[in-house]
Amino acid sequence: MQGLVIKSTGSWYLVHGEDDRDYQCRIKGKFRIKGIQTTNPVAVGDQVDFEMEPNSENGVIYKLHPRKNYIIRKSINLSKQAQIIAANIDEAFLVVTLASPRTSLGFIDRFLVTAEAYSIPSVLIFNKLDLYNEDGLEVLAEYKNIYESLGYPCYEVSATEGTNMPLIESLLKDKTTLFSGHSGVGKSSLINVLLPDRNIKTGEISESSDKGQHTTTFAEMHTLPFGGYLIDSPGIRELGIYDIKPEELSHYFREMRNLMHQCKFHNCRHINEPSCAVLDAVKTGEIESSRYESYLSMYHGNETRA
Repeated sequence: MQGLVIKSTGSWYLVHGEDDRDYQCRIKGKFRIKGIQTTNPVAVGDQVDFEMEPNSENGVIYKLHPRKNYIIRKSINLSKQAQIIAANIDEAFLVVTLASPRTSLGFIDRFLVTAEAYSIPSVLIFNKLDLYNEDGLEVLAEYKNIYESLGYPCYEVSATEGTNMPLIESLLKDKTTLFSGHSGVGKSSLINVLLPDRNIKTGEISESSDKGQHTTTFAEMHTLPFGGYLIDSPGIRELGIYDIKPEELSHYFREMRNLMHQCKFHNCRHINEPSCAVLDAVKTGEIESSRYESYLSMYHGNETRA
């Protein structure tokens, strides 16, 4: 039987079968010895084939269908492995907050680069608009200016007040969308507005660390009543870049990709080479300094935290 993986709990997967029923499934042992360097060979959003175990209500996944794309991150504590956050998605929404917790520009850039590498359109959702004071609104405008100038759609919302939520619904309609971001940015609160009957657990912000508490433990796909699917993913504290070679990194920065062919050397690293169009653009302000700092951090293999 063929099915869609709608929830992953690490060792078990909930699969929505073609008969419109859900089945608890595990992975057949062979999956683990095929050289797949990920902590989860199967991810939410995957299309799989499975069969029922004899004398059991549980199934066994024995085939993974080819993926059109996926979002992946390096396993921070397992450097040779990675974790697939979700597969076969139409768009990725990164939920951002400027405080409690703060989403750094470096974290945003890493997410966008990862999405660019797998040709996944990205959208930035600035949540908790109701908490911003005048200074906060100025910072928000600066963030939006950076990313909207690069072609990334940015939207301001408030889950608690419902601000701009009808607009978010229109963006989600009839698409499979990943919701990602740090713990505490309000992903679960936003999803509760979109799916009020689900009553997804929300968490408090730690006063000592100003970081969110994990409330979503496992990735899960929800069917949207107005059409489409929403994948809720666990909060990400670190986002390690995986399987992107340093010499290819600039291809996934839109503003660098547009200039790289103007560099004197075809293999320019955009670090200290003469007649580098990218470095010239950084000096003139055509390329935002924060974006270039993110590039250098990723190029040199530095990890980033919240």
